[in-house]
Amino acid sequence: MTEIITGLYMSPLEFLALLGAVALVVARWLPPGARPPVTIAAGVVWVLSTIVLSVAGIRWQMLPVWAGAAFALPFAFPPLLRRRSSRPAWRARWWLALPGSAACVGLIAAGPVAAWSFPVPVFPEPSGRFAVGTRVVQWTDPHRSETFTADPHDRRTVVVQLWYPAQESLPGAQRARYLGRTEHEARIVSAALARQVGLPGFLVDGIPRAHTHSVFNAAVAGRSRRFPVVLFSPGSGGVRTQNTAWAEELASHGYVVAALDHPYDSAAVVLTDGRTIHTRTASTGDRDKDDTLAAGWTAVRAADLSFVLTQLDRLDRGEITGPLTGRLDTSRVAVTGHSMGGAAALQAARQDGRFDAVIDLDGYPHGPTSPSLHRPTLALTQAITPGTDPDYLPRLTKVLKLSTATSYRLTIPGAAHLTFMDGPLYLPPVPSIVGSLGRTESPRVVAATTLAFLDTSLRHQPGDLAGVLSAYGELSVYRPSNSR
Repeated sequence: MTEIITGLYMSPLEFLALLGAVALVVARWLPPGARPPVTIAAGVVWVLSTIVLSVAGIRWQMLPVWAGAAFALPFAFPPLLRRRSSRPAWRARWWLALPGSAACVGLIAAGPVAAWSFPVPVFPEPSGRFAVGTRVVQWTDPHRSETFTADPHDRRTVVVQLWYPAQESLPGAQRARYLGRTEHEARIVSAALARQVGLPGFLVDGIPRAHTHSVFNAAVAGRSRRFPVVLFSPGSGGVRTQNTAWAEELASHGYVVAALDHPYDSAAVVLTDGRTIHTRTASTGDRDKDDTLAAGWTAVRAADLSFVLTQLDRLDRGEITGPLTGRLDTSRVAVTGHSMGGAAALQAARQDGRFDAVIDLDGYPHGPTSPSLHRPTLALTQAITPGTDPDYLPRLTKVLKLSTATSYRLTIPGAAHLTFMDGPLYLPPVPSIVGSLGRTESPRVVAATTLAFLDTSLRHQPGDLAGVLSAYGELSVYRPSNSR
């Protein structure tokens, strides 16, 4: 799909169908000499685009356009046919035709509004100097039982997607599909995500059509160069691809991002043998019970993150074969996450000294707040409103103040909880859902702030980190002395 008009996400064929439908309605109000050619041209455009789109696949957003055009057709062409047969051409009085034309225009206009509200996501072009490659791996931990099943022989398995700096691919190389390795997988995941939030699946059927900027299994860039590693855990019910725009931006700047699917927690995880594992986590509505459950789920995620770091270290050393062998700098690793994934990142950093930095993307710190964090931490939060959990900021502040390393809390004006993932790219731009930063600014702000932190924490680049971060919102700095 191509964005033809700024903010209007329609393909060229869809846009032609839209123009044809509008012209069919408008032709009624043109001077008599202009009506026949405009009507015929509009009809031809509309019919041809309909045929081609029927083969390629019609999005539900276009159905109102077709309905409006179909309603206008019986009134547009019969007068032309009567005229050619020398019969008197009947035309409705203007005061009768006007309501019908208005109804048709209203239907047709609903199409682009729907396409704008639920678009096929268009991912921002990564701004770094590297092209981006991606690959998916699946690893099983032989030392951990799967706690979500009753089978004592079932071992914990995770699916991981890697985004990495890559060599430029040949022109025309197929870009990786969003949400899955194949269209089938993408549709399974999309449907599961829709069910999880209570949306009819057809509303987000454009998401599986999207392609990203990365290329599957592209050659790694830099020959012998080794790249810092960033692990990522998605939100509750989230999936490994939910922060693809962010992951591609980091990879283009020389980081390897490893994002996890957490089986039985993520909405849907498609395994290499074709099985699909759906989520089994659900809240009870009781605050105390839900806190206990969330702490347990967070602990499982934290263990997943440590296990994946172990596997990446083995991959780098050649114990697991792959194109990234010898290219991962596992002495410089950050652990990150969104929502519950942010809580898991905090827990993983407490328990595993191999993590050198932590990023929490609007995650409530579930589980224990001890031992203290010993790594620099960046916590990004949404704008605080009267509806925000009153325990959120105090608990997060307590965690950061207990840290023995300098930590930062940045509250971004106009941000909502879903601002920190890909949601703004494909959900309706309603501030209460995705914030008010917009589809372009949301991923830019999240990437700019986290990149500045990673460059300082992992690459030890000089600069005024606090000054950079404070340009994006309200910043609190917590130093080891617990002073601001």
